[in-house]
Amino acid sequence: MTHHLSLASARALHLAAQGLLRPPRRKAVKADVLAAIKRMALLQIDTIHVVARSPYLVLFSRLGSYDPNWLEQTLAEGSIYEYWAHEACFVPTRDYGLLRHRMLDPAGMGWKFSVRWMETHKAEIEALIAQIRERGPVRSADFERQGGAKGGGWWDWKPEKRHLEVLFTAGRLMVAERRNFQRIYDLAERVIPHWDDARDLPTPAAAQAEMVRRSCQALGVVKAGWVADYYRLKRGKYEAALHALADAGELIPVRIEDSKHDAYVHRELAPLLAEAEAGKLQSTVNTLLSPFDPVVWDRKRAVELFDFDYRLECYTPAPKRKYGYFVLPILSRGKLVGRLDAKAHRKEGVFEVKALYLEPGVRQSQRLVEDVRTAIQRCAEWHGTGRFTVGEAPGGMAAALMAGD
Repeated sequence: MTHHLSLASARALHLAAQGLLRPPRRKAVKADVLAAIKRMALLQIDTIHVVARSPYLVLFSRLGSYDPNWLEQTLAEGSIYEYWAHEACFVPTRDYGLLRHRMLDPAGMGWKFSVRWMETHKAEIEALIAQIRERGPVRSADFERQGGAKGGGWWDWKPEKRHLEVLFTAGRLMVAERRNFQRIYDLAERVIPHWDDARDLPTPAAAQAEMVRRSCQALGVVKAGWVADYYRLKRGKYEAALHALADAGELIPVRIEDSKHDAYVHRELAPLLAEAEAGKLQSTVNTLLSPFDPVVWDRKRAVELFDFDYRLECYTPAPKRKYGYFVLPILSRGKLVGRLDAKAHRKEGVFEVKALYLEPGVRQSQRLVEDVRTAIQRCAEWHGTGRFTVGEAPGGMAAALMAGD
């Protein structure tokens, strides 16, 4: 039996899988951080902090107000680790084996690893390993840059930082903890002492199959064309893998309106499927999303599922930006209704919305204004910037939002 879903119902199931179907019913506790990361499978890391750094913001979108220190504590406790997955990500430690093959073959990791650098600096790198073994964990900041110049990119890092990064990519070093978001590197055998490659390493095929499973679970609703992006697997045909998971009962075949491609719902969402098929399942969450949120990090999927064409512009020269430097998608009741360019002025206690844009076809109703105001206000308060301002916005919406401030 194939279930038939409207696009809105497919979106609702996806948001349910991501923890964005209903607002939190209680105040967050530290254990919720790990639970949210396990639900998403991956929490992407980015250092831009004109508002909260991305991993903290992704968790806020799902947990509401919480203590950001809980993320660093969860890392230090060993429940999560860092590695290259979608990009640099926090990953549940239970899934260490899924990415271990990338560490064992780092030459395939592109710019993240340089064989020539390892060969050229072998003596210094081994000396660094010996130093860490003898003296304990280190930070990049523990090494002074020769000449006092500041690096402008990976290619211009001080040598010790490049040593640390290639050793991290090769899995010889891991991030034991972060302090003020700075990485603290230690030997992998001290960070994850229970791991044994000979005993614990899955085959490459088994690791890939499990990453496909994790992707399906995290997405909730999946098509073959959406699978590879989540863990940045090799692009290819995943139809057979999804058919096999359906035959095993892990995925439920569905047909999404106006879609020519096979689609599937993860079995964990089976209790919601009848409600979704009847068109009665709807997200009631109103929140701002990080540009690196799993809901929007795959541009193709965001267009297909939400009709939301999102392009990150913080790395685009200012004159070429269409919306702004750090633009946050606005999630409202199951739709991505707009986006806003924001900056948190923590010293002044002000959350500045430089510009707000609604998506084509989104009607500026009183309920929408109230929903967006609530989303902005909650995010501002979590930042410790209890007052918000709105610059540009369509059709008098700035005044309407400020009227309730």
